[in-house]
Amino acid sequence: MTTSLFDTIKLGTHTLNNRIVMPPMTRSRATQPGDVANQMMASYYAQRASAGLIVSEGTQISPMGKGYAWTPGIYSEQQVAGWKQVTDAVHAKGGTMFAQLWHVGRVTHPDNINGEQPISSSAIKAENVKVFIDNGSDEPGFVDVVTPREMTQQDIDEVIQQFRQAALNAIAAGFDGIELHAANGYLINQFIDSESNQRSDKYGGSLTNRLRFLDEVVAAMVDAIGAERVGVRLAPLTTLNGTVDAKPEETYTAAAALLNKHNIVYLHIAEVDWDDAPETPKAFKQALRDAFKGVLIYAGRYKADSAQQAIDEGLADMIGFGRPFVANPDLPARLEHGYPLAEHDPNSLFGGGEKGLTDYPSYKA
Repeated sequence: MTTSLFDTIKLGTHTLNNRIVMPPMTRSRATQPGDVANQMMASYYAQRASAGLIVSEGTQISPMGKGYAWTPGIYSEQQVAGWKQVTDAVHAKGGTMFAQLWHVGRVTHPDNINGEQPISSSAIKAENVKVFIDNGSDEPGFVDVVTPREMTQQDIDEVIQQFRQAALNAIAAGFDGIELHAANGYLINQFIDSESNQRSDKYGGSLTNRLRFLDEVVAAMVDAIGAERVGVRLAPLTTLNGTVDAKPEETYTAAAALLNKHNIVYLHIAEVDWDDAPETPKAFKQALRDAFKGVLIYAGRYKADSAQQAIDEGLADMIGFGRPFVANPDLPARLEHGYPLAEHDPNSLFGGGEKGLTDYPSYKA
């Protein structure tokens, strides 16, 4: 009896309708001022509620956690109320939705964080990394990031509390759980990877020390809302936003084992997904599967057949389809019935209004 991509699966207390995940994708359409989720975003996510699981776009846990113009937050009362509109709309369509919580660390610019200097594991600038700021038009203006300052123990303690509070806020906003963004070169990833962490205290040096911040943030969130409502996203082999690890397979197998001790509900692996990117080695995927006993999600360049193969091989339990969900609100039905997939317009991914967000139609034969 093979398990299909379209079979139900248990995720904590939820039974999901299929094994297809809409992964987090920044779309930069939060209402200004205040970075508030809005009705337009509610329509967009509700259109895609046939996914087994929706993970929201990255949502900053504090003003300092913001990397790009017009991304939503989850630290103010208005932001929580804005997200409640979204979760209500998704639940009305029978969907399940987790909030992705992020702090970008050094991947920002003072213009996005009220003129402050960004913070990171170490005072190392991310090389060749640009972010976009609000330049007074509705087209994002891309600028280079700046050198961050190394976080003090007080900074670390404060950010852990902000993650904890954001998890509580997400549940208050009606989310079914949260995904900690520990991938793609953002703050937690800046602590994990050897080349972005040059600290000499208990958060730097050895692998155990580099994983300590991840460990403490997850512990705080699990304590706040329960392990069955906490997932974590990692990106072992990507070098996005300038974070590189010298021994990624060793580092991330250890991270998976650490997360397994917290009994979190899922581990979400972002694979490298540009066109000629290297495949994640099968032996490494098996090591992750051996280390982590919860639901394992992979995302990156999957199509219906490769997704089914990953599930058949027992290496994955669910598969995320990112860009295909942008232009195909009914993606699960299209995959199941072999309907053609629409192509998205890359020019309308970030910023703007309904165009390129909510105006992609469902399939009509």
